[in-house]
Amino acid sequence: MTLYAEPAPGLFRIPALALRPDAAHTRHVLSILDLSPAEVLYLVRRAVRIKHAPAAPQTLRGRTVGVYFRKTSTRTRTGFVVGAGRLGATVATFGPADLQINTGETPEDTARTLAGYLDVLVMRTNESVEEMNTFTTHQGMSVVNALSSDEHPTQALTDLATLLEHFGRLEGLHVLYCGEGNKTAAALALAMSRIRGARLTLATPEGYGLNRRKLATARAQAAEHGATVEETHDAGDLPRGVDAVYTSRWQEMGVGKSDPEWKSLFRPFAVTRALMERVSGPRTVFLHDLPAVRGEDVDDEVLDGPRSLAWVQAQHKMWSAMAVMEWCGAGVVDAEISPSS
Repeated sequence: MTLYAEPAPGLFRIPALALRPDAAHTRHVLSILDLSPAEVLYLVRRAVRIKHAPAAPQTLRGRTVGVYFRKTSTRTRTGFVVGAGRLGATVATFGPADLQINTGETPEDTARTLAGYLDVLVMRTNESVEEMNTFTTHQGMSVVNALSSDEHPTQALTDLATLLEHFGRLEGLHVLYCGEGNKTAAALALAMSRIRGARLTLATPEGYGLNRRKLATARAQAAEHGATVEETHDAGDLPRGVDAVYTSRWQEMGVGKSDPEWKSLFRPFAVTRALMERVSGPRTVFLHDLPAVRGEDVDDEVLDGPRSLAWVQAQHKMWSAMAVMEWCGAGVVDAEISPSS
């Protein structure tokens, strides 16, 4: 008599990862540079198209989306969670203390586990994108960067979708960005560098401009695709007649400033009514990625004024998130605006 029966032959021949049958091709969006210019335009147009559709397409029905945020978020997290639900997906949300990675499990082991459950994993870490790369190594689970220390790519898609809906085009638009050369600015520069005829002017305080490598990459992309990306540190010599003025809060999430007098350097770049009057044309609009620090990066009368699209832009977070998740998780494209057409 034996206490333990012998296992059936082959019982422990379990593959390292059980892949879903449709996992042959996996798309990721960790950077705007992961997308071709045609794919950027596709996702922006698709976001606007989903917004104006009579009902949300059920392109993620039967799929599972994980939303893993280790940092605070109002618009981006809500946009992805609600957007995934509207597309028909099952949604699992994880906070900073919810996964065993918080107790010492390696990112590699966590990624290997989640890839068996999820079709799409949306991540906000505010740390290097290299950790997110760890989660892309398992076929079948797409990874979307909802903010790393390097870039905020889905914010840029939101920005372009807002501009496209308002102006009916992106080609030829001139955006003036005022403030710190942060993650939002980096993604915006990379996105606009892919739009033929587009122009981005980054007006930043000396010492707080765009990361040199990101700026060089954006300029190289712009030269290749017929766009313009430029940077200035002179708040008294800003371009006139721009199509949009954009700002972001001056204090980046989790990034301190060593100079105790740093705000004095930023004040000339605050978006006030006077600055708007100085640089605006007849159709100039105002954009902000939010949250705003009223009275610092922008005045109330601008943020709440008739030129402001900031609140429309906030809603576009969801439509853009839906376009990205559909692109990654379902692998389908809208034939009428296909990036290959």
